[in-house]
Amino acid sequence: MNHAKLLWIDLEMTGLDPVKDRIVEVAAIATDWEFKEIARYEAVVKVGPALMKKRMVGEFWEKYANVRDTLMAQNDDGTSGRTVENQLLEFVDEHFAPDERVLLAGNSIHQDRKFIENEWPRLNAKLHYRMLDVSAWKIVFEGRYKKKFAKPEAHRALEDIQGSIQELKYYLKKVKV
Repeated sequence: MNHAKLLWIDLEMTGLDPVKDRIVEVAAIATDWEFKEIARYEAVVKVGPALMKKRMVGEFWEKYANVRDTLMAQNDDGTSGRTVENQLLEFVDEHFAPDERVLLAGNSIHQDRKFIENEWPRLNAKLHYRMLDVSAWKIVFEGRYKKKFAKPEAHRALEDIQGSIQELKYYLKKVKV
């Protein structure tokens, strides 16, 4: 079996506070080191509508009102956080070597990791302490080389992961080995 090497995850949340906010959407793509997709997973996490209305306010949500409205509309069809965590654990068990900690990858993945730690501790226990954060590459390439990747700002989990993978491929093409 060809085991995946990276677990790309993107979460959409009601806000950025891992204690007060909740995950509302998750996507995961398992890839090899060539960033070839091996498998993907998507889910809507059901969150209390009152919490969504209370937390999904402010400048960001006003700017992305269409995303907010879509996330709120799909909430009724969501699955409990516990069930989503169970499905993600099955996804990891199916696509990653059982004796290795899973490397988490994504853009500003440290923020998503805080939510994983808080809401999905069993998944968190399977993750390596090291992470592949594309935003670190962004900082170096924009700051030092003035190279900027034009990543679309979909603010939807699956599209954001796909954009992060494309962004890292863009930076790696600039590296001479």
